[in-house]
Amino acid sequence: MKNILLTSTGFENKNIESKFLELLDKNVAESKVLFIITAAIDIEAVQILSKCAYDLLNCGIKKENIIVYNMHKPITPEELEKIDAIYVCGGNTKYLVERMNESNFKQNIDKFISDGGIYIGVSAGSVSVSGKYENNLGFIKNKIDVHCEKGSTNGKIVSGEDIYLTDNQAIYINDDEMIIFE
Repeated sequence: MKNILLTSTGFENKNIESKFLELLDKNVAESKVLFIITAAIDIEAVQILSKCAYDLLNCGIKKENIIVYNMHKPITPEELEKIDAIYVCGGNTKYLVERMNESNFKQNIDKFISDGGIYIGVSAGSVSVSGKYENNLGFIKNKIDVHCEKGSTNGKIVSGEDIYLTDNQAIYINDDEMIIFE
């Protein structure tokens, strides 16, 4: 079952955090998260990494259960079997997509998601899975823009329409539907 959350700012909106906790199939304190920092290649993005880590710690993920990953080597299916969620931080989307392709991330992430793993995208981590860039992860064909002043209307997503997310909105994708919510 697909469980994908795409956001502009992570768990800044507590409803998004609640949705993540609802999707976990085990106690949050026992859950392990792969924390991907690859896109943070400029000072502004690096400064946000601590906020993203705080999102996870604040919702109950233990510090020792957050595994930092920078895509400098491929991640194996065996490594992913030990993970409950993947949290992909923001930064430079083009660089993130390039690294995802160079490290064959898509091949392993597709299996992880089909096996029930949760994918959380923040900013570039969300845009990188949409139709905005070539060779993206392809979770959603629609183009996504984040940090928008005016967002798309909450509710079901129409295939092919561009999506605009405010910092307070998220997209939830499962096997049956794609929904924007606040």
